[in-house]
Amino acid sequence: MSMMMLKMLSSWNWRTRVRLSVFVAAALLLLVVGFLCSRFDDDQYRTLMNNIPDDHSNIDTSTTIKMIHPSKGRPGDPPILAYWIFGFRGESKRMLRLLKAVYHPRNQYLLHLLDGDGDDERMELAVSVESELVFQAFGNVNVVGKSYAVEESGASALSAMLHASALLLRISPLWDWFFTLSSSDYPLFTQDDILFALTSLPRDLNFVGFTNSTVDRNRHHNFNRIVVDPSLHLKQATPLYYAVETREMPTTFDIFQGSPWMVLSRGFMEHCIKGWDNFPRKLLMYYANVVSPLESYFHTVLCNSSEFRNTIVNQDLRCSAPINVSNYYDNLVNKWAIFARPFKEGDPTLDELDRDILDRQPHGMVRGKWCNNGGHNSSSSCSFNSSTN
Repeated sequence: MSMMMLKMLSSWNWRTRVRLSVFVAAALLLLVVGFLCSRFDDDQYRTLMNNIPDDHSNIDTSTTIKMIHPSKGRPGDPPILAYWIFGFRGESKRMLRLLKAVYHPRNQYLLHLLDGDGDDERMELAVSVESELVFQAFGNVNVVGKSYAVEESGASALSAMLHASALLLRISPLWDWFFTLSSSDYPLFTQDDILFALTSLPRDLNFVGFTNSTVDRNRHHNFNRIVVDPSLHLKQATPLYYAVETREMPTTFDIFQGSPWMVLSRGFMEHCIKGWDNFPRKLLMYYANVVSPLESYFHTVLCNSSEFRNTIVNQDLRCSAPINVSNYYDNLVNKWAIFARPFKEGDPTLDELDRDILDRQPHGMVRGKWCNNGGHNSSSSCSFNSSTN
């Protein structure tokens, strides 16, 4: 039935498809994600699981906002999403535009400008957030007031992600999934659609894309070589240092790899941070000297933990940014994505997505059921303008 629906959708012209109603778009996303949940019967997933051993041995923000925690309500109510939106120097306006494209009062948001020298821009970002009436009303957007250097291919990037999830857990422990978004990401669905689609899914699922089942101990050199990330202790981002010496591959656990972009459950993030099992901490020490640890650390913790190995969906819910909007829908269906990346600054595709997919007015929020009035000509709470994107 779902394949027939996809064929029917493919036969529509593009202008008709981009005007799908909220309910139809959400139903499509639910069908796609539901298809992914059949992973327990998938031969490739069983092969992956067969390779896993049975066992193994203060928030400083620039603005203080009183939090209003939404009630999780009944089991059938929508989930609460925690978004970590990060960027580097000169990307604060892009971060604000992305925030408005994914904003929903039910969620939690943490904005993080990853640059040791960007104090002025960080303050400007905090002021912009504080000036938005909607953010003030719901109090669910926070800006990290201090930052540090991050080398994207080093352990400092992994440290930043763990720090962000720890902050979100401290701000509010009620959320269900942790989303990582960079300033070059952009949504392909509204938050109403995404929340609707995720409502019927188990809240312990972890969406992590894998490139292979396990790392070949004899051929994979990225884990044999030793690297040092100076950005862990220096103010300015510094390239990695590569040691001449090598080391043996670990023997007490299998290493897994995949996409550095993922959607992780709150229970799993608490497992990594609070660590009732010592394995995430031991693994963190090992990955302090590994190239691109974000492409492997969480994958390895998941697959070597009996409590979480059966919660994996082999899909990161991302796709490559479309060249133009006219072929975006086909990419979305084929890749089962709800976010696309990376978009360059000023990409006109973003304006097309705002107009034809998200129904987002310039400088405004994406309209949703949470608005006082969704009419285009009304002065609703999500259609106000501001000085930033």
